[in-house]
This record gives sequence, C-alpha cells and structure tokens, in this order.
Amino acid sequence: MNDRSDRAGVELEEDRRSAFAPEAPTPVEQMPIPEGAEPDLGPARSLWSDAWAEMRSRVLFWVSAGLIVVFVVMAVVPQVFTFFSPNPDPYYADLGNARLAPSGRAWFGYDSQGYDVYSRTIYGARSSILVGLGATIATTVFGGIVGVFAGYFGGWIDTVLSRLADVFFAIPLLLGGILVLYTFPNTLDTPYLVMVGKVVLALGILGWPNIARLMRSSVLQVKPQDFVQAARALGAAPTRIIFSHILPNAIAPVIAVATINLGAYIAIEATLSFLGIGLQPPAISWGVAISEASGIGLVRAAPHMLLFPSVFLSLTVLAFIMLGEVVRDALDPKLR
Repeated sequence: MNDRSDRAGVELEEDRRSAFAPEAPTPVEQMPIPEGAEPDLGPARSLWSDAWAEMRSRVLFWVSAGLIVVFVVMAVVPQVFTFFSPNPDPYYADLGNARLAPSGRAWFGYDSQGYDVYSRTIYGARSSILVGLGATIATTVFGGIVGVFAGYFGGWIDTVLSRLADVFFAIPLLLGGILVLYTFPNTLDTPYLVMVGKVVLALGILGWPNIARLMRSSVLQVKPQDFVQAARALGAAPTRIIFSHILPNAIAPVIAVATINLGAYIAIEATLSFLGIGLQPPAISWGVAISEASGIGLVRAAPHMLLFPSVFLSLTVLAFIMLGEVVRDALDPKLR
C-alpha cells in the first residue's frame, strides 16, 4: 500500500514538473537557396548611408548640387569663366561704353560706368558665397554649442540660454543687420575682408537662436535613448557622451536647416548691399550691382544691368534652398 502511494506521489510530482517545464523549441525549416545564389547578408546601413542613397535617387539633388558646384568654382576661380571673355578684368571701365547693350564685345553688356557686366557678375559670386558660408558656419557652430548645453544639462543652464535665445530671436534678422551695420558702417577705404567680416558678424549675432532651438530639441529627443543611459551607467564623461553619442544622432536636422539658411544669408547680404549698408564699392557683389542698376531711368534704359546679377543671385539662393529641402527629406524618414 505504501509502495503504491509513493509511486502515485512520484507520478504526480513528475506531472506537475512537466506542466511547468518549457516546451522544446520547434525546428524552423530553412528556405532552400537556389543554386548559384548567395544569401543576402549585407552590412547594416546607417542613417547617413540611407540618406545618401535617398538623395542620389532624386533629380532635384543633382540639379541643385550641379548649380552649387558651378557657383563655388565661380567664386574660387572666376578666371575660368572670364578667360574667353572680351573684357576679363572686372575693374576696367570705359565711360564710352556706358550702358551699351549685350553684344559680341560684351556678352552681358556694360553698366552705367562702363564696366563689363559679365565679368563683374562672375566675380560677384565670391562675395555672396563668402558671406553665406561665413554666416552659416558662425550660426551653426555657436547655435549648436548653445543648443547642446541647454538640452543636455537642463536646469538653470537651459533656462538662461533659452531666455537669451528668445531675446535675440525676437529681433528680425534683416532689421537687426541694418542696425548693426548702420552702427558700424563700411566706407570706401574699408578693406574687403573687413567688410565681409562685418556682414558675417551681423548675421551671425542674430541668426544663431534658430539653430540653438533646433539643436536643443534634437538633444532632448536623443538624451533618453538607451545607448546614452548605458554610457552614463558605465561612467562616461559628459564630453564623451555629447561628442560620441548625442551629437552624431542629433546633428542631422541642423545640417538640413543650415543648408537652407545659407541661401537665405546670401539673399540678405544682397539686400543689405542693395540698401547701401552692406558691401561697398570697390567691392564687387551682386547686391551692389543690383543697387547700381536700380537708379532712376536705368531699369528702362539698360535692363541688362539689373537682369543678369538678379538671375545669378536667384539661381544661387534657389540651389541652396533646393539642396536643403532634399537633405531634410532624406534625413527625416517621415517625409520620404
């Protein structure tokens, strides 16, 4: 009797254990691989590789990139475009040719002082590109630093930096540039690089809050991620966390907006020069050329003076804005 009860207890214990025991894994049948074909085990693709593949597939990217390359080469080596010109020197003037229409002697005609419009239009790209790149670099670096500190450290640092950004953000960029350059005006004796630096400084002082706000919001999105928390748990220094983990994953939207801003800064530089407070002669700029071509009676008497600098300026601004739109769409999967 005791043997039967012991045997029944053992069977009940085995049944109880088997009920809670994990089931044996079911073997998964592998699909047969056709002869001559290799399994697809390609490397993992990052956000940047996916963005590059997306940009390469769009015609708008190649059009905007091609235009930008042309204008950058025009700014760096303008002699390439004026080598075959009948008047390659942009500083040579002959009043006898004033306001002459385009012809074989002058492809874009002459302005009111006898300068060759084609040569001055080509050389004018340098000023616009310099101001655009300088202002973009200044606002991106300074605004990016402020945004990273505000988003990562938070607390009173975030409060102070955010309120400081709000103060500068409340000042319109063009109006602020007019006030700064009116306070520190350029003259005919001001060196060229100093004039460019003043315009860059004016735009940089007032243009950084937009980048700072964007960088702060990106950092706040990346900061709670698991890989950041793991780095903190392992005792990584804040500088290492910022530069190795947060910044590479938060910089994408800033790059897209900075590309768009570059075109906007070129347009603002032309506006300031048109108003007579940006770059000044003898500096060559599209804004200066448009200002000189907008005199009383010149628009009707010599429309070519206004047409060609305006077309080059519009194409440059449009190219950078189009490239920024493509970069933004490629870096944001929601917009694809």
